[in-house]
Amino acid sequence: MVIAPIDPERETALRTLLAAMNHRPGVINSKNPLVPFGQLERLHFARFVILDDQTVDDIRVAYGVSPRGIRRPLAFLGDFDGPRDEFLADLVRRAGGGLREIFSHCEGFDPSADLLRWMEEHEQRPAAMYVNWIGRTVKQIREESKLRDSLLDHILSNTAALAPKAPQAIFAELKTFVAAEKEAGRVPLTPPEPTPLGWRVRNALHAAVPFLLLLPVVILLVLKPLPVLTLVALLAIAIVLLAALFAVQLRCHERGDAEMIPRHDPAHVHKLADLEDYGCTNQFSALGGVKPGIFRRLTVVVALWGLDYATRHFFNHGFLTRVRTIHFARWVFLDGKQRLFFASNYDGSLESYMDDFINKVGWGLNLVFSNGVCYPRTNWLILDGAKREQEFKYFIRRHELATEVWYNAHSGLTAFDLERNSRIRRGIEKSFMTDDEIREWLRLI
Repeated sequence: MVIAPIDPERETALRTLLAAMNHRPGVINSKNPLVPFGQLERLHFARFVILDDQTVDDIRVAYGVSPRGIRRPLAFLGDFDGPRDEFLADLVRRAGGGLREIFSHCEGFDPSADLLRWMEEHEQRPAAMYVNWIGRTVKQIREESKLRDSLLDHILSNTAALAPKAPQAIFAELKTFVAAEKEAGRVPLTPPEPTPLGWRVRNALHAAVPFLLLLPVVILLVLKPLPVLTLVALLAIAIVLLAALFAVQLRCHERGDAEMIPRHDPAHVHKLADLEDYGCTNQFSALGGVKPGIFRRLTVVVALWGLDYATRHFFNHGFLTRVRTIHFARWVFLDGKQRLFFASNYDGSLESYMDDFINKVGWGLNLVFSNGVCYPRTNWLILDGAKREQEFKYFIRRHELATEVWYNAHSGLTAFDLERNSRIRRGIEKSFMTDDEIREWLRLI
């Protein structure tokens, strides 16, 4: 995520320039001359969005606190395969001129400066990040989609000949067909790229962080051994005291929060709706203020650290808890953690997206977003909140941003489709399956 404040005098010109990248609002021209996203073979999703926060004054109304350092910036986001440095270098090589033209509308941008260095200096790292399936590349997605389409066409064209055959004979014929298609170059199935060793090491170290928190205890035991029961008792007492202190502070803050749920502006919602539902996948961008005070700030920081740990090590193969419709998502602090930006790429309509979260993981929404200004009141951090459905949906729509430019490299394919196509590939590459396994595999096609 690259972010820079917009020159107020050039904002209108910037909006006009970004609009020229689309066929129409909400539908990008992937071959546009400014940033031809279609040429970036490792890019899954990208967007340009002006962070025009319509709720910036809520904190003043609710808590009497004046927002500090708030500016209206431009943000560029990209979700891609491989090392960050390689992607940025490829992006600048293919779209350097267009990026310079776009970023020239931002304060302090020098068109003659090193663009790559400028983008790196203005990068904003996420507090938490979700990837639907770590390791599944754009190339793999496209090849597996082609495989499924070819198999389907072959089966439909040869239904009469295949129908009377036994499962093993059908499987053998389809394997022969795919081998011939690969040989002819019509269905390339490139072996998956190996995960870089450096990433594996960093990921292992990240996974070990919670255990490193126990290091002081281990050192204490080495320097001054204590009976195990004594140590357990001391740890239990410390945990109970910290939990009690947190609970007291939490309930004081929850009961003292301003109960303010403004309705969304119908004109704003209409503008958002014009950008949605041109395909089976949509984008979502939202921005809002964090409630004032060190307690709320620490709570949301810890909550997002826990979320990032969970998405990195547990929820990385097709689902975020019970939600399976999200491709990528990120949570980013802005303005010294005064505001929180959220962006996602998801399948279905926004209404179904919100309902999915409310019904399946409302407690997770509350854990993070209850620390935001004007969020529906929670109890014990995870109860109520998003379960107050209509108020929650008002909150979402008020904080949602109109995304100026959005790119999807695998338009028409849902997260379910990606997983199904991968299962089809795994099946065709097997040397043997039982009759029942073949029947189940054929149903995927």
